[in-house]
Amino acid sequence: MNSNKFKYLFLSLIIILTSLSTFAQNEKKNKVMVLDIRSEIDPRMNRYVDLALKHAEEIEADYVIIDMDTYGGAVTDAKDIVERILDFEKPIWVFINKDAASAGALISIATDSIYMAPGANIGAATVVTPDGTAAPDKYQSYMRSTMRSLAEEKGRDPKIAEAMVDESIEIEGVTKAGQVITFSTAEAIEHGFCEAKVNSIEEILERNGVEDYEMVKYELSGTERVIAFFLNPFISGILILVIVGGIWFELQTPGVGFPIAAATVALILYLVPYYLNGLAANWEIIAFFVGIVLIALEILVIPGFGVAGISGIIITVGSLVLVMLNNDTFDFSFVGFNELLIAVAATLAGMLGSIAVLFIGGVRLTDTKIFSRVALTDTMGRDQGYTSNFKTVSMVGKKGIAYTVLRPSGKVLIDDEIYDAYTRGDYIERDQRIIVTSDEGTSLKVKLDQ
Repeated sequence: MNSNKFKYLFLSLIIILTSLSTFAQNEKKNKVMVLDIRSEIDPRMNRYVDLALKHAEEIEADYVIIDMDTYGGAVTDAKDIVERILDFEKPIWVFINKDAASAGALISIATDSIYMAPGANIGAATVVTPDGTAAPDKYQSYMRSTMRSLAEEKGRDPKIAEAMVDESIEIEGVTKAGQVITFSTAEAIEHGFCEAKVNSIEEILERNGVEDYEMVKYELSGTERVIAFFLNPFISGILILVIVGGIWFELQTPGVGFPIAAATVALILYLVPYYLNGLAANWEIIAFFVGIVLIALEILVIPGFGVAGISGIIITVGSLVLVMLNNDTFDFSFVGFNELLIAVAATLAGMLGSIAVLFIGGVRLTDTKIFSRVALTDTMGRDQGYTSNFKTVSMVGKKGIAYTVLRPSGKVLIDDEIYDAYTRGDYIERDQRIIVTSDEGTSLKVKLDQ
């Protein structure tokens, strides 16, 4: 009897646990994540979509919906976005709220389902340069091939997808030669490039039987917003001002430490945001440091101011400009003139601003209490009994030869004795005859004996 009671009790427990498990599964809400593509397709949008899809994986979203309204942008960035969409394991749908032109059409065709609002459009995927003219055929061919393969992958007419790029393609009943395809909502539905006309994202979910869902709108984190803030050309100009000014001030007052620290922080804040957004290529960052090294060599090692110094300046300024541009190495086909002008203006303004700050603000800085705490400002004059001349006999007028090259510092040989010496800035080759013009301090001031 007790055995039967135990069996009944055990079976009852299993039934209760099974019911609770089923109830919990039924109670689990579907997670729907929405991300916006409502601006130009560029490296910033590329990174935004990458972060959004990673977030969708982290929260285990069941569906992802792209809220789209864009006239397109860079094909390379659009292709990156397409690859991420194709690799995503859960359904991705697009809601074309108004326009999906060019790169926007490419991204839309890569999704699992396309929904369009009344009055929306999709198509016009011809690759154009920033001035509006058609890009070279190599870009058009690449776009045609990509559109065709995506349409085939998603069960859509590949010929129509190609005709969205190539105006020479004629499809009976769809388009005539000389016109690229741009579908309205009704036309897109008719030709299989839109599942339905809808007014909202909620309507898309209702049509697909998605109920009891939790909708999450993806927003950039605080860190990403800070990164986006530093991509502003005006801010970039200020950072360049700090970089150049900090390095120069440190060279003028070595050992203070703060200027070079400020320059280092500004350089990090300048390069990292552009690098993370795909604008700063590795070679551009390397070029910047190569330019700095060439300038340092010109100042510290190589006499005069020649090829190394000029090359260093050109490379440094050029790399700072290129970091801000979405160029493909030296291919500026898709870089607008305004973008180039803004990048050059921001860089030059930052460098010229640093010079102005150093000349105007540098004098005032030396009079502040902060400067007196970090730098030696006391003077030790001759009238107070101080002297830097340790020689008991004046050597002014003494003659000798340059023991080493003076550029402008080096060593000289006078009366079989070697002395440290320097010139006013002239360069004296070894063994040339010299004459001492001043012997104040620990070194002799000399010039050529002519």
